[in-house]
Parts: sequence; C-alpha cells; structure tokens
Amino acid sequence: MILSGLAVGIALGVVMQRGRFCVTGMIRDIWLNNKWRNLVALFIVISVHAVGLAALTSAGVIAPEYSTFAPAAVAVGGLIFGLGIILAGGCASGTWYRSGEGLVGSWFALLMYAVSAAAMKYGVLADFNAFMKSWDTGWTTLPETFGVSPWYFAVAISVGTALAARHFLAKDAARPKVSLDQPWYRKPLHMYTAGAVIGLLGVLAWPLSAATGRNSGLGITTPTADVLTYSVTADPARFNWGTLLVLGLLVGSFIAAKASGEFRIRVPDATTTVRSIVGGLMMGVGASLAGGCTVGNGMVETSLFSYQGWFAMLFIALGIGAGARWWIKPATTAASTPTRTYSTEESITNDVPVSAEDRVLDAQATPAANFGVATGLITLAKPSVSEKLTPLAPGRFHLDAMGMVCPFPTVEAKDAIRTLEAGDEMVIDFDCTQGTEAIPQWAADAGHTVKDFQQTSAAGWTITVTKDGQNI
Repeated sequence: MILSGLAVGIALGVVMQRGRFCVTGMIRDIWLNNKWRNLVALFIVISVHAVGLAALTSAGVIAPEYSTFAPAAVAVGGLIFGLGIILAGGCASGTWYRSGEGLVGSWFALLMYAVSAAAMKYGVLADFNAFMKSWDTGWTTLPETFGVSPWYFAVAISVGTALAARHFLAKDAARPKVSLDQPWYRKPLHMYTAGAVIGLLGVLAWPLSAATGRNSGLGITTPTADVLTYSVTADPARFNWGTLLVLGLLVGSFIAAKASGEFRIRVPDATTTVRSIVGGLMMGVGASLAGGCTVGNGMVETSLFSYQGWFAMLFIALGIGAGARWWIKPATTAASTPTRTYSTEESITNDVPVSAEDRVLDAQATPAANFGVATGLITLAKPSVSEKLTPLAPGRFHLDAMGMVCPFPTVEAKDAIRTLEAGDEMVIDFDCTQGTEAIPQWAADAGHTVKDFQQTSAAGWTITVTKDGQNI
C-alpha cells in the first residue's frame, strides 16, 4: 500500500511540471504586477480539496487531526519561508519538480531545504522549534470556532473561486491566442486544469496515506526531512508514504520534462548557487516553524479551514512580497559574455560589466548587429536603446535571456522593451520553462504582439515581441 505514495507523487510531478504550477509565482505576480489571474489556480486546489475532504470526513472515510494555532511560530516561519522561496526560485513542491527539469540551482536548494527541515524536526534545532511553538492558542479550525459544518466554508469558497475563474477565463478568451506549435502531449496544461487535478490528487492522497498509518494527505516538508534522515540513519520510521510521495514528484516531473523536450541540465553561476543554498536553508526553517509549506499549509490546512493554514499563507505572502521588492529587479546593463548564466546578484547590485565585445559586430552575424545599415550611409543605433539589447537590423533587437531563472526573463524583457519605439521587434531567447507561459502572458497584458514563438532546442525557446504603439 505504501507504493501508492509513489504513484500519487509521480502523477503530482507530471501535473505540476506540465501546468507550470508555482505558488511562488502566483503570489509574486500580485506584488510585482498586480495580477491575480494565476492565484485563482491555488484557490481551485483549495476548493476541490475542501469539498473532497468534507465529503470523506462526513462519510467517515478519514478523520483528520487538526493543527492547533501557534501564532509566533506561524508568523515568523511564514515570513522566513516566503523570503526563502524568492531566493531559492520556487516553493517546496516547485523546487522538487524543477529539480526534475534539470535546474542545478534547485538541486542545491532542495538539499539545503532537507537539511534545515531535518535539523528543525529531529536535530539540533528541534528545541528552538519547540520553543517557538510553545505559545499555542489551542485554536484549530474556523468551523469548530463557529460551531458549523465545514460544508458552509467549502461551498462558499468554491462558489467564489468559480466566479473568479469564469471572470479571468472570459478575459483570456478575448485576447489573441499564443502557443507553441507542437504535438498535444508536449503542450502545457492550463494552470486552472492543473489546479483541479492537483486538488483531486490531494483528496485521493488522504485515504491512501491513512491506510498506511499516516493520517495526513499531501505534504512536502516533513517527507523531505524524512528522505534525508532515512538516507543517513536508515530509521524505518522515516521511510513512509510521504517519502515516496516526494520522490515520486521528482520522478514524475523528470518524465514530463523529458517527454516534452523541457529537460536540460542548467548550471547557475556561483552567486545564484549561494542564493539557492541560503533560500533552501530558510525554506526548511520557515516551513517547520509554520507547520507546513505552500502545500501542507497552502493546500491542505487551508482546505480544512484551520487558523494555521490561512495565517501561514498570509505571512508567506508578506515574505514573498518583501523578497520580490528587494531582490527581483532588472539589471542595468548586459552581462559581459553572451554565454553567461544569470546572477540574481546582478539584479540587486546593478553592477554588471559590459565589455567592448558586446558593442562590436560578430563576423558571423547580420551586418546590422550593432549598426543600422541604409543605402549610402551607416546609422548608429540610438543611444536610448538598452545596452541589454543587440541590434539585429533596423527596428529589430535581440535579448539574450538564456540562463536566467524565472521570473527574470520577463523582468528583463519588460525593462528592455521600454527603450524601443513603437513597431520595433524584440527577439528573446530563454530557457526558463515557466517563461513559456509568463512571457506571452505579459505581452498580451501589455498590448504587445507576439510575432513568432518556437522551441529551438531542449528547454530552449525564442519569442519575438512587437512593441505596441500605446506602450512607448
């Protein structure tokens, strides 16, 4: 029966990878772009989960044990976790499935997440964890406080989510459709569809897990700590349904990425590696204090309408907002070599060297690589055009976003296109999987036109965006 955890994990990994399901990005978009569209996908998970768990509880199939609310631990842990996932480039489940896509930075973040979570739960930080949770209100869930059935809350949140989803789907239907020309099995899932399937998997997970003696559903932090602890101690208690769940998530995301041509080993630079390590350490500490991550709290506890779940998500969102404002900024200049990997530090310090080589023609390139050529004369590129852009021809420029982790390809594209004139084209090369959804979505929201969009290699894409006349 324990193998059902592996099966659910594989399915979860496939759906999350194909749906580009990233809670970090959903909340980050609110702070950076005032966009709420993608957050609806999380509420779809919560709604499906809430209805399913209420049904299973009412039928006596499961008997959830509700977490009590420790305010200090939840608030501090949520903030630390929110900041950490900005540095690491993804939340707990996102780090697992991006590791399956070949992002080495996520490997470092995942390892440090496991180390710090294990230290908080079973090791040297266990006393600190217990101390922070010593102020416990004893509060469990909203339905218990108000003495009503959880069905009232489940139906209310489901109706609100359905209305929000209909609103944003109608807006999307009115926009030009932009997608890659590829077979059906390589096309990404709509995020709302992915949310519904994840919710169903969460409902299925609970009775399957409970049948093995683990009275819980989806979870990432404790299982991640258990994977590391079991590998070191061989303690059989640490090898359970949850450990197979997270290992299955990794396997599923790898299968999905490989089948869709989105797997490639991508090595970050030293600075980004350090930030992934620090972010991973913060994730483990924060999630342990808060009682869960964006899955344990954000999808499970919220669907049980526990105080812990909803307050944890509030403080995680605040941490994400602070981290996004501090650390997600465009660089001021292009990097010195075309084969660079993107450094998060560049966006913070704005200290990026530019060599003379970046401003001269490549002998193999179009003659207009740095100069616009007209009959009888040579026109220098206008100084107002961003140095991040390489001129390809009059009115056509190239942005090299290869190696940039999300959301930086979109951040840099937004910054660079402001320096172009209406009608100019910007060709963007990138290898961030989430960018296949984020960049076309940004272009549509801003009123720009996507002229060409294609996959050029394994986990490599190019998209051409024409600047709209109203966005000068």
